[in-house]
Amino acid sequence: MSGHSKWNNIKNRKGAQDKKRSEVFTKASRNILTALRTGTGLDAAITKAKEVNMPRENIDRLINRFNERKDNLVHFFLEAFGPYGVPIMIEVETDNKNRTLGEIKLIIKENSGTFGENGSVAFMFDRVGMIEIDNLSEERQLELIDKGVDDFDENIIYCDVSKLNVIEKELNMKGEIIMKIKNPIMLKSEDEVAVVLDFIEKIEENDDVINVFSGFDYA
Repeated sequence: MSGHSKWNNIKNRKGAQDKKRSEVFTKASRNILTALRTGTGLDAAITKAKEVNMPRENIDRLINRFNERKDNLVHFFLEAFGPYGVPIMIEVETDNKNRTLGEIKLIIKENSGTFGENGSVAFMFDRVGMIEIDNLSEERQLELIDKGVDDFDENIIYCDVSKLNVIEKELNMKGEIIMKIKNPIMLKSEDEVAVVLDFIEKIEENDDVINVFSGFDYA
């Protein structure tokens, strides 16, 4: 979860409906890979992939490729600035760091972004737990605050990483650890939002990218 999904309706209105199937498959693929990395939830991830009509051969290819590479994988973050100076944190897992670094640098350069040095962006983000939940009533919010939830944003709740397991058990839902921007860059128009989302999606298309965390908002 990259923290930008709530803006997708803007991008869709800008003529990106033709990408919808690809985006659904990308999300399903990431769910499967996350399950493989964590060792939990693989059956559920595969079921969800089948529900969006992801071909079985795609699923098998993901699993086989992960198993072939898992012993040589390294995990790290890359830092960048996207269009309009939006700070970006890119979570990567690869068996060839130099190749992946070169590929992502090229994507950033070709799409009006700037690659950042270590520490140039990371200080702008907090590492927090996140869970998406529907039908979040005011009463339920108060109950969750008592359990350790720190913040709410529409149907998303945030908590300290140390509290994530407690909140997951309370909701009987699986969350994730993300990078949350402290002070987002305010974009001026829906057109700017669409440009930033397209930039993020181009990075996400790289097979070695696990997550892209962006730091923007739009009123």
